[in-house]
Amino acid sequence: MAGGGFTGPVGSGNVDFQARITAYVIITCIMAASGGLMFGYDIGISGGVTGMEDFLEKFFPAVARKEHEAKQSTYCKYDNQGLQLFTSSLYLAGLVATFFASYTTRRFGRRPTMLIAGLFFLAGVIFNAAAQDLLMLIIGRLLLGCGVGFANQAVPLFLSEIAPTRIRGGLNILFQLNITIGILCANIVNYFTAKIKPWGWRLSLGLAGIPAILLAVGSVCLVETPNSLIERGHLEEGKNVLRKIRGTDNVDAEFSELVQASKTAAEVKHPFRNLMKRRNRPQLVITIFLQIFQQLTGINAIMFYAPVLFQTLGFKSDASLYSAVITGAVNVISTIVSIYSVDKLGRRVLLLEAGIQMFISQVIIGILLATGLKDGQQLSQATAIVIVLMVCVFVSGFAWSWGPLGWLIPSETFPLETRSAGQSVTVCVNLLFTFGVAQAFLSMLCNFKYGIFFFFAGWVFIMSFFVLFLLPETKNVPIEEMMDRVWKQHWLWKSFVTDADLIDDEEDDVNSKQENGRAGGHAYHNSQL
Repeated sequence: MAGGGFTGPVGSGNVDFQARITAYVIITCIMAASGGLMFGYDIGISGGVTGMEDFLEKFFPAVARKEHEAKQSTYCKYDNQGLQLFTSSLYLAGLVATFFASYTTRRFGRRPTMLIAGLFFLAGVIFNAAAQDLLMLIIGRLLLGCGVGFANQAVPLFLSEIAPTRIRGGLNILFQLNITIGILCANIVNYFTAKIKPWGWRLSLGLAGIPAILLAVGSVCLVETPNSLIERGHLEEGKNVLRKIRGTDNVDAEFSELVQASKTAAEVKHPFRNLMKRRNRPQLVITIFLQIFQQLTGINAIMFYAPVLFQTLGFKSDASLYSAVITGAVNVISTIVSIYSVDKLGRRVLLLEAGIQMFISQVIIGILLATGLKDGQQLSQATAIVIVLMVCVFVSGFAWSWGPLGWLIPSETFPLETRSAGQSVTVCVNLLFTFGVAQAFLSMLCNFKYGIFFFFAGWVFIMSFFVLFLLPETKNVPIEEMMDRVWKQHWLWKSFVTDADLIDDEEDDVNSKQENGRAGGHAYHNSQL
């Protein structure tokens, strides 16, 4: 059933692609994006339970004792490597899992990879909710991390490949929107379960099973993307799916381009090695730095530890959880703004505006803490209110820029032959730096004190200049046309994708293909990484 009108004609060079914004596509993307709901819930829930006294007394008694020590530095109450490992272990496991997820995404498709993610999530939830000791708790977090690795690999690819070009940005951001909704739900759950003694933390961790079931069941009901089907040799099925998701029978032009892209991809037997070719250097550099900078905004330090952070700043337990709910709500609303603006204003405008917004808010927070928070004292009510407002300003800027676009831009810039490997690099680098921030933040807060906010503000300043000079605009550009319409037009990156570079790389691909042919390979054999 079609809804809305044609998004096209959407061109690929001189060819027009027709595509309706169908209800089927919207529903499919919403179901797929439930992987973000699980990821967001995991981010939000850890900060809440680590601030619950019952949870700390059972698993981290040393931290529970420090909370009540009068001489303990205000900024150092929660400085504990074990407590940080509880949060960060999820991302370490996700880092390892993403390499396996790259294989399953390419070899078996996007949909089975999402199903595997859902099953990992369910197993992790069971271990966490039933945890009797720290080992069981960490095992549960590691299983959840495997789910994150598989989901973050498959879902952004799925959304980019299903969505019509003109609304690709908006639909892809559904993944980030669900992350923010998951964080908000976790904050709300924590607010109420903190009052349930002594097992409220188990309920918080156990309710993660709801989004896990949604992802597992949803992945069974979804169609595979036409890109993946064609890439694996299922041409007729791929064309039928393309007709279904585009809401029209006139898909020959787009189908032909996907087939051609798939043939090119089939000749690449080692996509990770191919990523290092000169012609793929722009996408690789952009992807790596986007993931590094996304974490160095400091957002996950706030999202992971929001209740703990607010308690550190002198808020009472209920007030800290309530403040976390407020910032979570701002996160959701601002991500919705991104959905409506990303394909109208473009990626660069959102990133640059948000850079100014995040820089100013973090500098103000740092100044207020430097002048208003001393060890053994609490913030004045007026100062506390301003800090919460500035945190909301910071979160809103991130939520309509670096949050969704850090995932969107890499997923839409890699060509098909390296897309799975490129997404794997995206997830790998993101999780590596997420792990680093999660493991180090409470210790950095203890040592840097208010300076932690100046530290992150400095990085926001640097990344804004990176966007200004090195990030090209990808708004409304079909994925398979990125080379000609984006990279070849950029003042710097065009020197990496000259015709001579492309010819040299193509000759390398031909030689590789001949070697593989002598070894018994064939055009649509995609099982090797």
